[in-house]
Amino acid sequence: MDSDRSSEDNDELAQDRTDLAEDRTILAHERSYAGWVRTGMAAIGIGLGFNALFGAMEPDWAAKAIASAFLLAAGYIFLSAERRARRVLGRLDTHEVRTLKPVRIRLLSWSLTVLSLALAAAIWLLIDEQPAPPEAGQSALGRDQRQHPAVTGRDAAMALLDHLERVDRGALV
Repeated sequence: MDSDRSSEDNDELAQDRTDLAEDRTILAHERSYAGWVRTGMAAIGIGLGFNALFGAMEPDWAAKAIASAFLLAAGYIFLSAERRARRVLGRLDTHEVRTLKPVRIRLLSWSLTVLSLALAAAIWLLIDEQPAPPEAGQSALGRDQRQHPAVTGRDAAMALLDHLERVDRGALV
């Protein structure tokens, strides 16, 4: 009788350990999903930053194309992460932990994908208005006091190189 009870206890303990391992696996996979979402958001940031920094370079479509490539990559990352997360969550059962519902994972991933594609479209469709030439006897600043000179990609690159040279010489700490 004693051996029957210890066998049942061992089976119950083994099942508890298995359930806890499954919960840890689910939580680890949620962290992986969050990491992929962060990677996609970083790709969006790189794409927008690249377009902002090099938007004035010639030809103008080159900066837009590179920025769009990062935004499209972000969309792909979001969708890949969603499919992988839903596949794993479909195979495992939760026991003691609360996890993200698959519908929330799908909603978040698809929302971020649509928004990154909308940003890519906005980069291409938003028209940079060129200021009209000033009328005779009127300066450009007199016409519109809010205009600021645009920083070109070359100006920004030169400023960065100047800064790096000062750092290299020890001028900045």
